Amino acid sequence: MRFRKSLEKKILINEQIRAGKVRVIDENGKQLGVFLLEDALRMARERNLDLILVAEKVDPPVCKIGDYGKFVYWQQKKEKTKGKGSEVKGIRLGFNISLHDLETRVAQAEKFLAEGNRIKIELLLRGREKALADIGKEKVEKFLEILKKRVEIKIDQPLKKEAKGFTVIVSKK
Repeated sequence: MRFRKSLEKKILINEQIRAGKVRVIDENGKQLGVFLLEDALRMARERNLDLILVAEKVDPPVCKIGDYGKFVYWQQKKEKTKGKGSEVKGIRLGFNISLHDLETRVAQAEKFLAEGNRIKIELLLRGREKALADIGKEKVEKFLEILKKRVEIKIDQPLKKEAKGFTVIVSKK
């Protein structure tokens, strides 16, 4: 998103904070109590740290004594990891896939599940393969059987026959 920076909430620090009284938390996470803003700023300066506004919608606003650079770094890291997770990754199987290749795909699926992603397993059928759909279905079931032996899985969308083949969506229990 191009305009993301302008939409983000600016973090207020030190003299930018406009409140009479603030609740102060020290750099170790211990609550120090409610102080006048001037006293809180003085405490932060004595420790060579910044007074960072953490929650402004409460009464009195909550401020933390800490290093502003570290605080911003951890906030960005938290935002980055928040977006990750339940992504749907795809694994495509071929009609004539060998057992070894099937096990390789299972290892890849295992890796995706360990990252917290869901997996969409597809087996595409082309031409004459469509007449042998039951063999294709067995391949997908064999894949799921091998995967169940390695990881506990939950089937989100059961094995479904579609126009081009079979699909199933699984996730980690």
